[in-house]
Amino acid sequence: MKCISKAIVPTIQSATLKMLAKRWLSWLALFLASGALSVALAQDNYEIQVYGSETVAPKTTMLELHSNFTAEGSESAPGSKFTADGVYPTNHAEHETVEITQGLNSWSEVGFYIFTGARSGDGWQWVGDHIRPRVRAPDSWHWPVGVSLSMEFGYQRAVFDKDTWTMELRPIVDKTIGRWYFSVNPALERSFHGPSVPQGVGFSPNAKFSYDFNKYISGGLEYYASYGSITGVASLRNQQQQFFPAIDLNVSPNWEINFGLGIGPTAGTDHLIVKGILGRRFDWTHHRAGSSESTQ
Repeated sequence: MKCISKAIVPTIQSATLKMLAKRWLSWLALFLASGALSVALAQDNYEIQVYGSETVAPKTTMLELHSNFTAEGSESAPGSKFTADGVYPTNHAEHETVEITQGLNSWSEVGFYIFTGARSGDGWQWVGDHIRPRVRAPDSWHWPVGVSLSMEFGYQRAVFDKDTWTMELRPIVDKTIGRWYFSVNPALERSFHGPSVPQGVGFSPNAKFSYDFNKYISGGLEYYASYGSITGVASLRNQQQQFFPAIDLNVSPNWEINFGLGIGPTAGTDHLIVKGILGRRFDWTHHRAGSSESTQ
């Protein structure tokens, strides 16, 4: 039986890297060329999370529940149950999102979201669904930082967001240094249908840093923003800016627990939000050896 020379392995890895890089660049070029991005002022309070670069291991499913309550948000217009923009107000709204992520191989996954919302007088309602494939740089490449790319596409009802069909392209870079963890998500958001289509490419960066106080508790700060179009940044008043002091409980590799309190200092942002994430991994191989844990 013939064996592959060790000298050929780096060449194969390099070719794979070039192919994957070309795909990433193709996605970005298509994304930027095919239309404008969503810069709507409706706050996305359904999944409040800064992504880590790791993907869910193959033959593993991650089930997450995102629970977000807006204690101080947008109000309805006088004489109407909707805001002046024609959508449901966020004040005292409870948003529950189910996220199901399936690992495909050691460097890719696909996620599916079910968005729901409830508010006194409006009942519990389905908001929309999204799908999110993601790829990452494999561990074998030995990059100094974790790198992945997520592309999310989906629909939300017009009574919750006037931009009904949207897509997000999210590069993810993270790094652990001792007890410190850092992650940056410079996301781009695109609208296919709705009032934000003519407004150009929008920039919505997210970031996080945290510190491991011990092996069970990490604490830090999460930042979420939407600056508007990259060709015409919105005024500070109309930008979305949110700061979340947050805690992660590392009780088990199979569980993900995160909660925080968000403060929005600008007029275009919901001013006070309580968020929580509860996640559980299900390993269908019945063993963990060599698996890639998700750090989303």
